[in-house]
Order: sequence, then structure tokens, then C-alpha cells
Amino acid sequence: MGSLVQDARLWAQKWRWYERNSLPWNRARIHMQFMDSEAFVRWPVHGNVLEAMREGRLQVGAGALLEPNVWITAPGQAQVKIGKGTFLNMGVMIASERLVEIGDHCMLANGCFVSDASHRYDDPDRPITWQGFESKGPTRIGDNCWLGANVVVTSGVTIGERCVIGANSVVTRDIEPFSVAAGTPAKVLRKVEYGSVGASAQTPSELGLT
Repeated sequence: MGSLVQDARLWAQKWRWYERNSLPWNRARIHMQFMDSEAFVRWPVHGNVLEAMREGRLQVGAGALLEPNVWITAPGQAQVKIGKGTFLNMGVMIASERLVEIGDHCMLANGCFVSDASHRYDDPDRPITWQGFESKGPTRIGDNCWLGANVVVTSGVTIGERCVIGANSVVTRDIEPFSVAAGTPAKVLRKVEYGSVGASAQTPSELGLT
């Protein structure tokens, strides 16, 4: 009987940890934190969002919008900075070990994954899940960037301002500002060009992203 009670308590502790965002009082607190930042989050949101915002390690700019099932993790002293007016579409995942920074007025399409770390796997005597993480440094996305669906941005990468990254690309090295890039690994295809005032904007097909 004692073992059953201990197992039940352990299960309850784990449930409370993993499902803490779904608790109605925490859900209200998360919305209050976003309201204080003049930002908005659509439910559900995953990860240690409330703790990180309360500690100032998750910063969300005014006018930012997080669509349902955005997942943000920033354990320990890790930081995530999301700029003003930035839009994270459904299923975007951000994992920070030290710092992940996304600039102002960026658009991240469905299923993007941005991280400054990767799982270690070099110890043959320990399960992968126990080996922790390694980082090549902060990951940064500049202002006014558009990442297509399912783009992956890896550790230590900087994407300059006003870049466009094609769908399903994996960004493993820095991308200069005003670049259109795509591929696995992502390579710069051309520079972003601007026409005369009043000219129509380029469509996704004209950019080669469809």
C-alpha cells in the first residue's frame, strides 16, 4: 500500500510539472504576463513560459502574437527574446540553453524550430536522454525575417535582418542580411531586391519558395 501511495504522489508531481500551463490559475497568469507585455498568446502554449516570463528570462515585445501550440523552453538561466510585432505560427518551437533572440516584425511559419543547443551523444555509457546539451553560442534572427514552414535554425547561427528562408530548410551557418536562402543546409540563393516606390511585392513563387 505504501508503495502505491508513493507512486501516486510521484505521478501527481510529474503531472503537475508537465501540465502546469493547463492549470486554470496558471493559464490566467500567463495571459496576464502577455497582457502586461502588450502581446497575445493563443492557447495552448507549452514549456516553462510562466516561470521564464516572471523571472525576466522570456521577453516578448509589444504586438507579438503566438499561435496555438507554440512551445518555448528556457531552463535554468536560459533566455528567449521575441521582438515586437513578431508572429509565431502554429507549432513553432524555441529551445534555449543560453540565448535565442528573434527580432522585431519577424514571421515564423508553422513547425519552425529554433535552438542554440543540441543533444550530446558522445558518451557510450549513458542514455542519450541523460547526456545533456552542448551549444555553439547564441542563436539570433534579425528584424523583419520570414522563415517558411518547418525551417530549423541551429546552434550559434545568426540570420541577418530582412532575410527570407525557404520552407524545410536547415540553417547551419550565418546568413547575411537581405538574403534569400534555402536548402539543407541552407545556402544563399540571391539578395533581396527592392523595386521603386509603389512597385508590387514579390510573391512566394517569384522568390522560388513554393
